Amino acid sequence: MILEKYGFTSFFEEQTVANNADYGRVTAVFKDSYRVITEQGEFLAKLKRGNFYDLSSSSLPAVGDFVEVNIDFSQTVQIISVLQRKTVFSRMNKDSEEQLIAANFDYALIVMSLNHDFNLNRLERYLTVAWDSGASPIIILTKADLVADLTSYTDQLEAVAYGVPTYYVDNLSHMGFEALEHDLKPRSTLVLLGSSGVGKSSFINALAGKTLMKTSGIREDDSKGKHTTTHREMHLLENGWIVIDTPGMREFGIGLNQAGLETTFSDVEKLTEHCRFNDCSHTKEPGCAVQEALTDGSLSMQHYENWLKLQKELAYHARKNSPALARQERDRWKTIQKTIRTQYKKRPKNK
Repeated sequence: MILEKYGFTSFFEEQTVANNADYGRVTAVFKDSYRVITEQGEFLAKLKRGNFYDLSSSSLPAVGDFVEVNIDFSQTVQIISVLQRKTVFSRMNKDSEEQLIAANFDYALIVMSLNHDFNLNRLERYLTVAWDSGASPIIILTKADLVADLTSYTDQLEAVAYGVPTYYVDNLSHMGFEALEHDLKPRSTLVLLGSSGVGKSSFINALAGKTLMKTSGIREDDSKGKHTTTHREMHLLENGWIVIDTPGMREFGIGLNQAGLETTFSDVEKLTEHCRFNDCSHTKEPGCAVQEALTDGSLSMQHYENWLKLQKELAYHARKNSPALARQERDRWKTIQKTIRTQYKKRPKNK
């Protein structure tokens, strides 16, 4: 079966489809069409508009989605519905709108290069959404051949990504790939996340054992590269793995990924359980276990500050997506402003 090679399992097969409909998997998303692989071949498909009243991103097909399609060779192939997802990765844009990136993957490979792109704050963002997606995160550090001593990177990763499998690789010499390939389960779907110029396309070529993706060099002054991937696309490798490549994303919002945030910052979350006050803000209250850990050096200040930043971002998106929370926040600020005005009026006037 073709779809079996593309990750089709009993989880999807047991979901009911319409009469005379076929299963398919979305392998690429374009502006107004989708490329879908089915048992009858690969087609460009359109949405059956009457079945998609909600045109929000989370309701539309994403790369990796299994869908039911109506194949009529005399007409345009139509996507009738999206089957239930096992895992999903999305990000929040500046307007607090969810943007779906990929679905139904087993591993989320966070690709960073050991040059100017290495950024712990960005890594924590990726880990937050990766954990929340339901898949297993893996860290891939490319250009390892350029680093003589990896100890400093290992120490930094232990502080923010303890327990997450990490592989140091070189795409050209294939260094580090043997261990990675040994640990990946056969016929798994992998989604690659990372900024432009980190070597995602070169990594896919190295994993495939041949050139599948166009690659470009990086600027020596800032290590930034061009966008060699312009849309989300799936590739079936000869060794059986299914890879979803995504355009480079240097910054993105974590959205409403509370569970992912708690997992990424599990060390900080555990500390908060030992604070003296239940409503501790973990900034200046007495008996704060988080502040004590910062003082004795067992908690990194950078790790803590990024946790605070992402907590605020999470609360912001929660308010944007919940009228009740937004109203509550407005009322809170009205109370604060009223208190300030009252205190100002009570101040003695200078004679």
